[in-house]
Amino acid sequence: MSRGVLLKGGRVVDPSQGVDASLDLLLRDGAVAALGENLAPDDADIVDIAGLVACPGFIDIHVHLREPGYEEKETIATGTRAAAAGGFASVCCMPNTNPVNDQAGITRFILERAAAADCARVYPIGAVTKGSRGEELAEYGDLRDAGCVAVSDDGRPVSDARLMRRALDYARAFDLTIIDHCEDPRLSEKALMNEGAVSTLLGLSGVPWVSEAMMVERDVLLAELTGGKAHIAHVSTASAVDAVRRGKARGVRVTAEATPHHLLLTDQAVKDLEYDTSTKMNPPLRCDADRRAVIEGLRDGTIDCIATDHAPHTIDDKMIEFDQAAFGIVGLETAVSLCLDRLVRTDMITLGRLVDLFAGAPARVLCLPGGTLKPGAPADVTVLDLDRSVTVEPSRFLSKGRCTPFAGWNLKGAPVMTIVGGKIVFSVDR
Repeated sequence: MSRGVLLKGGRVVDPSQGVDASLDLLLRDGAVAALGENLAPDDADIVDIAGLVACPGFIDIHVHLREPGYEEKETIATGTRAAAAGGFASVCCMPNTNPVNDQAGITRFILERAAAADCARVYPIGAVTKGSRGEELAEYGDLRDAGCVAVSDDGRPVSDARLMRRALDYARAFDLTIIDHCEDPRLSEKALMNEGAVSTLLGLSGVPWVSEAMMVERDVLLAELTGGKAHIAHVSTASAVDAVRRGKARGVRVTAEATPHHLLLTDQAVKDLEYDTSTKMNPPLRCDADRRAVIEGLRDGTIDCIATDHAPHTIDDKMIEFDQAAFGIVGLETAVSLCLDRLVRTDMITLGRLVDLFAGAPARVLCLPGGTLKPGAPADVTVLDLDRSVTVEPSRFLSKGRCTPFAGWNLKGAPVMTIVGGKIVFSVDR
């Protein structure tokens, strides 16, 4: 047996076990060895975490690592370093690479690059359709066997209802979840932001809330029909939250995620930041009624987890006219602090609920290892300092991406250590 690592003197929060107490945590041979009071093994390196909070390693189930094909935006190495710095022990990477991750060889390439980076764990997500073109289903069995944990066409919604039905049926045979970006392409065509009073004032084309809501309703119904598992990506509207809530009440196998930017910002930010392209994302920032509905969905359990939708772009992609700029912002290095400061410190949700949203729930949604500190679980730990003050400074990001609407925000609470497989992959000086 190798020498272990003993995290001593901290507060352990693990909703999977109903634990919130001052306990010691022993990690050995890549797994959780023990959790208890006054642990004192002779063969462990002690890490003092007095005043800090140890949680199951956080998992982000919606990340764009861009490799292969778009290494100028991000690589697996830079993306996983950013993840670790943001408190994420694991990330699930979307398939909109070049080539699209629609075959086993690409999945294996991603896993090989992740192993070489040796930082945060990477779980690939395969494509629903070949080339994400929405025409022919990919080979789900091959993708799963190669290491994919779900399938998605990401920013391209599966707009054909018959194809979505077939995909849910096919994925069910391999116990895979379909992750869908829900929007009606015809209603969202050429849209730059949310349709409403702000878009009218600014003279920008908008996408109505119904574009998302209709597709979520359809996916919930198709999941009910097929018995397949549907996961709704980045929910942003009140009607979409309601559709998921009603589906869950009927026992439909549907789950959902929300992003920090949809929880904390509205379309007013486009005006307030004077057309700054850091406010341009898809789905767009919505009105305040939608934002409040998404928060309520988070509070009542309708929304299962928080995901960043980390979407790095080059400066040339974003520092141009609003209508020409790419959609998307980075989020791996800001999400945890934003949620600690604006959700937990304001008592919108408890710390335990936040830990479940970032750890236990993502593991349950995609059947991933981790999300718990039970003995035998992977030795993945996120350590938080609830009193640490941080300022969002894009120039200091480890990600290649710099575009965030939160630049300059002063926040309280931050990840200060990330452990993956018993190895400290990120830490800050106290």
